[in-house]
Amino acid sequence: MHHGKGMESSLEKELKEFSQLVKIEGTGEVFKTPIFYKFLVKYIRIIGRSLTRVNYTGIEKIPKKGPVIIIGNHISNIDPVVKIMGIGRPVHYLAKEGHFTKEPNRTIMRATGQIETFRDTGARDALARAADVLNSGLCLGLFPEGTRSRNDEAPFLQKGKTGVARLSASFPDVPVLPMALIGTREVMKPGDNIIRFWKKINVNIDEPMTFNQWLLNKNGGDMDSDRIKEMINLSPEDREVKMKKIYRKFTDQIMKNLKNLGAP
Repeated sequence: MHHGKGMESSLEKELKEFSQLVKIEGTGEVFKTPIFYKFLVKYIRIIGRSLTRVNYTGIEKIPKKGPVIIIGNHISNIDPVVKIMGIGRPVHYLAKEGHFTKEPNRTIMRATGQIETFRDTGARDALARAADVLNSGLCLGLFPEGTRSRNDEAPFLQKGKTGVARLSASFPDVPVLPMALIGTREVMKPGDNIIRFWKKINVNIDEPMTFNQWLLNKNGGDMDSDRIKEMINLSPEDREVKMKKIYRKFTDQIMKNLKNLGAP
């Protein structure tokens, strides 16, 4: 049911107020996709699809425009490229500083508008820049595990970090799209520069869901108008304690979702 501008429901008002209290502020700078990257994405898609054996299930669920948070498991260095091939839009990833130290990686990361995260300052600066990506209506790519899986054999999936939940709560109407990657590790193993183009990759894509949808869902945050009001009226310290639990639950459910989609 849609309400007119002046007819906003009390639940909608509470959700807005709530999201303002937990919002990650951007830097205020507009985030622009480098022209080179826009050009590259078209070719990555055509060349990548013709050279590799990638099968996408649920590709119609990918939003064609507007901001979106793309999440997935991380088992190979080719994971970001496989996602871009399916999405067909530039994706801006949060990437650890190690990817920016050596050439040619540094130039590639800069030219494609990837976001450097520094371990020592925590991820706060990176999250602000990630907020800029979403404020600019673009695709943000996150690997909730924070790094490529260090396991030598399955299961590879590790515990997710809560940055994904913090960003989703900050942009509660932006869809979060889970993509499970299966087989990328066989195509390019960690520490190996050989790409086995002939190996098969499957990518399973789930229905996108917003943080607000999750928050109100019985099987998700299980919140209602009264519980949201309670959260709004808490002191910042008490709210932070409760939010940490909510962020953890959201993140754990996302990781379970990726596992259910077949992430090894």
